Amino acid sequence: MKDSTTPKEQLLKKIRKALLEKRDNPYPNLEEMPLYPPTDEMLEVMFAEELTKVSGTFVYCENDIQFIENILLLAEEKKWRKIYCWEPALQELLNTYEYPFYATDKDFEFAEVGLTLCEALIARNGSVLLSNGNEAGRRLSIYPHQHVVVAYASQLVLDLKDAFKLMKQKYGNTLPTMLSVTTGPSRTADIEKTLVLGAHGPKELFVFLLDDL
Repeated sequence: MKDSTTPKEQLLKKIRKALLEKRDNPYPNLEEMPLYPPTDEMLEVMFAEELTKVSGTFVYCENDIQFIENILLLAEEKKWRKIYCWEPALQELLNTYEYPFYATDKDFEFAEVGLTLCEALIARNGSVLLSNGNEAGRRLSIYPHQHVVVAYASQLVLDLKDAFKLMKQKYGNTLPTMLSVTTGPSRTADIEKTLVLGAHGPKELFVFLLDDL
């Protein structure tokens, strides 16, 4: 007897049959298998190397004073004048050493530098995990041509999954509405593969790593 079912019905029948059949997973532990070979390299060294590869700048500071000294030298070298910082912890640090900055968004269209904290540093690819959970919000890490990130040793992790664990510990189930993984300065390339930095964000990225107090 000729089968009167349509091709669509035949396809659905095959799908239902396949779903009912129990099949062994050929890779039962796939998620637990390591994606990268193990490494003994220090996370600080790995992050610095990877960040440098993507045109970022890494600066290690043993303490707050060394951070202020380094950013003073950098600001003098780059001739920075309009540095914006909206995060209370960073504002307190800068005020302690009477370092000038803009604490509000007044004349923000002229901002040269955005100074922010971050959620984590990812050593594997030299990336910075940012969110809008801090006072810097979305704008301060995107609009100014230079982005300066201040991070602490406890925020340095090996992989992205480790960074998400930090986020989970900090925010629980109430994660920020924006998470961004930044790898070096903003970049794009046209059809002729000409690399342009700063097309959709900062032209330069500086990461200052400080030891935890």
